Amino acid sequence: MSCPTTKWEYAPVATFLYKLGRSAFRRRRLVALLWVALLAVAGIGAATAPAPTSGSFSIPGTEAQRAFDLLEERFPGAGADGATARVVFKAPEGQKMTDPAHKAVVEETVAALKSGSDQIVSVTDPYTAQAVSQNGSTAYVSVAYKVNSMELTDGTREALTQAGHDAQGKGLTVEVGGDALQTMPETGAGEIVGVVIAGIVLVLTFGSLVAAGLPLLTAIIGVGIGVSSIAALANVLDLGSTTSTLAMMIGLAVGIDYALFIVSRYRAELAEGREKEDAAGRAVGTAGSAVVFAGLTVVIALVGLAVVNIPMLTKMGFAAAGTVVIAVLIALTLIPAMLGFAGDKVVGRKQRKAAKAATAAGGVPAGEKKAEKPNGGTRWARFVIRRPVMVLLIGVLGLGAIALPAASLEMGLPDDGVKPTSTTERRAYDTLSDGFGPGFNGPLLVVVDGDKATADRTVSTIKGLEGWAAVTPATPNKAGDAAMITVVPKDRPSSEATESLVHDIRDATGDEVLVTGATAMNIDFSQKMNDALVPYLALVVGLAFLLLTLVFRSILVPLKAALGFLLSVVAALGAVVAVFQWGWLGSLFGVEQTGPIMSMMPIFMVGVVFGLAMDYEVFLVTRMREAYVHGERPGEAIVTGFRHSARVVTAAAVIMIAVFSGFIGMTDQMIKMIGFGLAVAVLFDAFVVRMAIVPAVLALLGHKAWWLPKWLDRILPNVDVEGEGLAETPATNEAPGSKPDLVKV
Repeated sequence: MSCPTTKWEYAPVATFLYKLGRSAFRRRRLVALLWVALLAVAGIGAATAPAPTSGSFSIPGTEAQRAFDLLEERFPGAGADGATARVVFKAPEGQKMTDPAHKAVVEETVAALKSGSDQIVSVTDPYTAQAVSQNGSTAYVSVAYKVNSMELTDGTREALTQAGHDAQGKGLTVEVGGDALQTMPETGAGEIVGVVIAGIVLVLTFGSLVAAGLPLLTAIIGVGIGVSSIAALANVLDLGSTTSTLAMMIGLAVGIDYALFIVSRYRAELAEGREKEDAAGRAVGTAGSAVVFAGLTVVIALVGLAVVNIPMLTKMGFAAAGTVVIAVLIALTLIPAMLGFAGDKVVGRKQRKAAKAATAAGGVPAGEKKAEKPNGGTRWARFVIRRPVMVLLIGVLGLGAIALPAASLEMGLPDDGVKPTSTTERRAYDTLSDGFGPGFNGPLLVVVDGDKATADRTVSTIKGLEGWAAVTPATPNKAGDAAMITVVPKDRPSSEATESLVHDIRDATGDEVLVTGATAMNIDFSQKMNDALVPYLALVVGLAFLLLTLVFRSILVPLKAALGFLLSVVAALGAVVAVFQWGWLGSLFGVEQTGPIMSMMPIFMVGVVFGLAMDYEVFLVTRMREAYVHGERPGEAIVTGFRHSARVVTAAAVIMIAVFSGFIGMTDQMIKMIGFGLAVAVLFDAFVVRMAIVPAVLALLGHKAWWLPKWLDRILPNVDVEGEGLAETPATNEAPGSKPDLVKV
């Protein structure tokens, strides 16, 4: 007899998860009830909580943020952090906004806006605030609010749009811009299409509606708990309105994938003649171990966003990581419980009939494997092994070519200029650019920490620089110890000329002069993201490398995984630049206006895609490792890994691509870009890196792929993701007199 501690020595993780899976299978009603109760509690919390706001946006450590803080301190009640709007008027051809009839319409609009809401701080008259273009064709009314856009009431927004609509009917072209009209991103039908595609893929993969429905059902429950919890805590933790979108995107994708792998392994265990409860335990002990470590890599990547030191990004990462943790826990507990409810229906009718026929003919002894016919994964793996150099070169050179546009990456934050031309915000943006110049939509706000003399000197210094179109006189505060100066650049907000103007003002003035405003914030934000990219990569890749070394007990396999990821993410960035910045195939993806890539896109893609890429690495290579440690040669182990995992990994990748592609249909440019970037990255990483480059490299390395220094082998705990320690567990343990299982796959 073996010592009871032997199993824990070989497989502490696999053994624990094996017991957890069996326990969840036996106590399926309690487990299901607990998860439904959690969903109900989270749903009630979300329904009773106040609507989420846009969340505070700050960039600690930057000049733009220091200027913003000084502005709030020296100009209290100015609504510096509140929403703003511009009602833009354009006279008919040949007429001017100074004509008495048009002037009367504008004055009526100003009066209507002032009385339209108690959330308004100020409404400027364009005729006294010099807000009429030089040719007289365009004028605008500026509206400032006490609260941010997400805290504006429906009545306030309706008053704004109604004022514009009333003026529109009196002979003028009227458009409304600014963030006052900003609401939660609209959800398109694409997400539903993504889920439908995922369901079709699951049915084709499993051949059973029940087996296909389990991953969808459990993923939706997990996302429901995660997103509802975020909504319930949004105001308390200042999470922001876009946080739940990221959590939904990531949680839905990994939730389906994790459940898919466990259900697939469960069916494979049944095919070997194991009793259902034992099969559930083994599925959780083996595939569940891979789920745990794959989930850990995703969590590391998301939590690691904190290194950027931008609170909004940190909160988004932590919230999404929490949803991933929920997905892992559901896969380990609710999936085996649901498998218990599913019974024999976890496989299709044809397989059940074949299993009954096989049982009547003597069946397959429990624990023995049936002779398996070569499948698509087997044939592909053998092809790669025969021509590893060719496959490696095609994969690397192909992704390298797609990555080339990334060298032209221009970063910024989206504004009304990238919105569809069908929106009033975009038309207001274009009208202001035509009437006042391209830089008018991105004015710089210069805050002077000093008296009037210092402010006047600052105005003179700025006028001595190049690149500005207008510089307003200094506006002091009541105490006379600070002043504001507005500088309108000549060029558009996202141009290099405008960025140079910001740096020139900062270089030419002293420490008492600070530059802020949306344009300066974007510049500082982009710089901060660039500065954080290398430390973030080092942290995330370093931690994941250690984790994968522990999982695979190899140095070269984790190294190859990290390098392959870098190749796929740079290629995905190249595709994003080609579509959203250059406009290639833009109409196909609903991109009406090209522009700079969102500043957080590179580091965000690094974080999210790295975690997802490691999912495929863990799921695919653990099967190879499992075969290798059981005595197969390196080439045979690659074939075995593909035989068992290629179809499931392919299905998982297609599902992820479908889910992420669904977000391309959203109207919000940021969400659209994220959905496209993640979908393309998964496409490249799953089908080029993991399915082609990885087996080619492993074939070339042979036994060296699994080399680990002896000193490191001694100090690393053996977590045994392959479930080798479960070999001693009896294949069946049914009660005497019970009927044998009839399910075979």
